[in-house]
Amino acid sequence: MANLLVTEIKSLAGIIETGALKLSGKEMAHLYAIDNAWLWLENGLICDYGAMSKLDISRFDPMEYTQISAKDCFVLPCFVDSHTHIVFAKTREEEFVMRIKGKTYEEIAESGGGILNSAKRLQAMSEEDLFLQAKQRLWELIAFGTGAIEIKSGYGLTVQDEIKMLRVIKRLKEISPIPIKATFLGAHAIPANYKENREAYIQLIIEHMLPAVASEQLADYMDVFCDQGFFTPSETDTLLEAAKIYGLKAKIHGNELGYTGGVQTAVRNHALSVDHLEYTGDAEISCLLQSETMPVALPGCSFFLGIPYAPVRKMIDAGLPVCLASDFNPGSTPNGRMGFVIALACSQMKLTPEEAINASTINGAYALELSNEIGSITRGKRANIMITKPMSSLAIMPYYFGVDQIAQVIINGEIFNSSKD
Repeated sequence: MANLLVTEIKSLAGIIETGALKLSGKEMAHLYAIDNAWLWLENGLICDYGAMSKLDISRFDPMEYTQISAKDCFVLPCFVDSHTHIVFAKTREEEFVMRIKGKTYEEIAESGGGILNSAKRLQAMSEEDLFLQAKQRLWELIAFGTGAIEIKSGYGLTVQDEIKMLRVIKRLKEISPIPIKATFLGAHAIPANYKENREAYIQLIIEHMLPAVASEQLADYMDVFCDQGFFTPSETDTLLEAAKIYGLKAKIHGNELGYTGGVQTAVRNHALSVDHLEYTGDAEISCLLQSETMPVALPGCSFFLGIPYAPVRKMIDAGLPVCLASDFNPGSTPNGRMGFVIALACSQMKLTPEEAINASTINGAYALELSNEIGSITRGKRANIMITKPMSSLAIMPYYFGVDQIAQVIINGEIFNSSKD
C-alpha cells in the first residue's frame, strides 16, 4: 500500500481532535481547518497533518510515498451516506411521469406502484444481476466522494427475496473498499397479498425473516417504515422488540408523510437514527432532545417528490445534531450524489456550508456507529478523503449545485479509480 503526502492544501477542513462522535446545535457551524496545510497518509490511515510552514519533509523517505499537490484546493473527509436503497432491479421513471401529471406518492402506492412495484421487479431478478447492478452504483457513489455507506433491503417483501437482497449487500461488503452497514427493512410496506391480513405479514417478518437474517448474520440494523399508510407505532414497537432478540439495533423511517408518531417511536425504541422527518414539530424536537437518536434528513426526497423539507434549521437551533443522507432509491430519490444533498441543505433548508458538511460527514458516521473510524480528519482514522477542484471557498460546493466539485477521491490512502475494477 503506497503512502501519500498531500501538500499545499488551500484548507484542510473537517479536523476533529476532541474525540467527538457527533456535533450538535451550535457546534455544527464550526468546521475546524488548517489553511496552507499538508496531510500524511500511511498504511491506509490518516497519520499526521499540519501547516506547510511546519512541514519537515526530510522525515519522509522519498522512496516510500507519492506526493500530491492540492494547491488552491480543499481537502475534506469523505461523505458518510447513512441511508440508501442501492440494491434494486429497475428504475421507476414511469411513476415520475405519473407525478408530473398529478398523481400523489400515496395514490401511486395504492395502485400497486412505489415500493410494491420495486418489489415485483426485484423478485423477478437473479441475485447475480442485482449484485452487478448494485456494485456499479456503489462504485459511482464512491467516485462522487462517499467514503462509507448504509444499504437497506426492503424491496423483497418475501422471506426468499429479502434474504436475496441482504446476500447481495453482504457480497458488496466483501469487495467494497469502503465500510458498508446492512439494514434489514422487511417492514418497508405491506405486500398486496397481505393487505387484508397485516398481522400475518408482521408475523412472517418476526417468525421467518428475522431468524433467517440472523442465521446468516446478514444485517447490522432493523428498519421499519413507521408512517401513515405503512406501519403503525404499535406495529413498529412489536417488530423492533423482536429484532432486539437477534441483536439488531433499530432505525426508523418516520414522519415523511405526516405527524404519525415515528419520532416518538424511534426514541422509545432507542433507535440509532430516525430518518426523513419532513413533518417535525416542537413535540418531536423536544422528544429528540431527550435521546441519543440521530435525526437524519433526506432533502433529495423532498426535492424529487415536491414534499416539505425537514425543518433542520429549527432542529439545529434547538440544539440537536442533524445528519444528511441521500436516500438513493429508484422511486423517490434517484440520486446518490452527496454534493447535491449539501446544495439542497444550504439552498432549501438554510444550513451553512459548514453545517451541511458536518451533517454529511461526522454526523453521518455517528448514524452508522462509525465515528471512531471515519467522518473527520483525525489521526488514526481511515484515510478516506476527497480533494476538491480549485475553489475560492467552501461555499462553492453548494453554490455550483449542478457541478461536481470533487477532483480526487482517496480511499484507504489510495487514489480511487472507478474504472479499475
